[in-house]
Amino acid sequence: MKRKSGVLLPVSTLNGEFSCGSFGKEAYDFIDFLTDCGFSYWQVLPFCMVDECNSPYKSYSAFGGNPYFIDLNELYEQGLITADERNAAKQNTPYSCEYVRLFHTRFALLKTASARCKNRDAVLAFIKENPYLEQFCEFMALKAANGQKPWTQWTTAQTDCDELFMWQFTQYEFFRQWKKVKEYANGKGVQIIGDIPIYVDFDSCDVWGNRDQFQMDANGMPAAVAGCPPDYFAEDGQLWGNPLYDWEKMEKDGFSWWRARMQHMFKLFDGVRIDHFRGLESYWRIPADAKTAREGKWVKGPGKAFIDMLHEITDDKHFVIAEDLGEITQEVIDLVNYSGFPGMRVFQFGFLGDDDNPHKPHNYPNNCIAYTGTHDNNTLLGYVWELDDARRRDMLAYCGYTSPDWDHGYDAILRTMFASHAGTLILPIQDLLGYGSDTRLNIPGKADGNWQYRVTAEQLGGIDRRKFRTFNEMYKR
Repeated sequence: MKRKSGVLLPVSTLNGEFSCGSFGKEAYDFIDFLTDCGFSYWQVLPFCMVDECNSPYKSYSAFGGNPYFIDLNELYEQGLITADERNAAKQNTPYSCEYVRLFHTRFALLKTASARCKNRDAVLAFIKENPYLEQFCEFMALKAANGQKPWTQWTTAQTDCDELFMWQFTQYEFFRQWKKVKEYANGKGVQIIGDIPIYVDFDSCDVWGNRDQFQMDANGMPAAVAGCPPDYFAEDGQLWGNPLYDWEKMEKDGFSWWRARMQHMFKLFDGVRIDHFRGLESYWRIPADAKTAREGKWVKGPGKAFIDMLHEITDDKHFVIAEDLGEITQEVIDLVNYSGFPGMRVFQFGFLGDDDNPHKPHNYPNNCIAYTGTHDNNTLLGYVWELDDARRRDMLAYCGYTSPDWDHGYDAILRTMFASHAGTLILPIQDLLGYGSDTRLNIPGKADGNWQYRVTAEQLGGIDRRKFRTFNEMYKR
């Protein structure tokens, strides 16, 4: 891998005026920021709709785009919303995503905009060309017709035509706006890395419209669900509750659903990180009636057959990242090596114990993506702050910083990461800012208070761009 670096920043975290980051001016300004600093990648989180806990890893669709990302200023410029309607949507705070407000107001505004749409034929043609988006729009219209109940409780198959078109319009506008952003980024030498959750939600169009692709019982309910076993972070493991794929059936039809999913992602992104990649080798299968993830067991996944399919559809303009974190066995390592995809290394995992583990920077291979932390970790400053004195001293000494005044050792960690052998380095935006744990994006297993962090324009403007440009130039990234 060529030596490069980038920044992890979810679109929702971007600054802006309308309760959530969007594909508006703030996205273009951030791309300019990346180029000024010498970064080559912008890594985002999944683009799908969020769930009731505001997580993008459990959604109504693996294909559909999050309507909250649609730029309202662009809708105003098209004459689809009025100045008063746009102003009424302005946020109360710039520091966090206002998900409750968005849920109660944004869809009504988008429905108003869709009713004024003048290019309905273009919208409908786009949806027709994307059958999984068409399925998503129908699913969401049916949910509305059935009082937002799960699809297993639906009693009517009749949809409201205006509601259906609203969803068709939002998907058309979402992908149209993102295409412009991505073209701008690529024109500036910045590539986009997307993120694909391995599993989907049971109450999703993916399961509703493709039930034969999942492990279901005779009553059409999940026979078992996904999760992960007990580990350092969760003594009972994590019970995610997602339905599991019927990998044997999927393999028989050439993984057609997954093939379409990955091809869809390659239209959106230059690279795609597959979350929980180890589940492709073996996955943690938990009985549907289990109380905790402890009751699960490892079951073999699709393995090399799935990787072969990915190789068939991945051209030289796109790349895949294997999120090989968690309980990693030799079989998982062998599958990652077979794939040739870069794996992940996380600085914060390198100092959990006294072992010489693969997450310590001197062990990074070239073919990996190194992170100070991911969206599931504490911020770098929060991590350093919460270490006990002895481990903090040893970690900083590892990075060449031996002063007892540890407050000034932050840049030594950054230098260590930039200097590492890893082909690519990704820093979360909070770690460029040097912010603490109060800006952490997600705490796994915690239902409330996650996914809300946003950066302001003033904070972004206060980052020392020269410092990061120097790091990138010095360490040939």
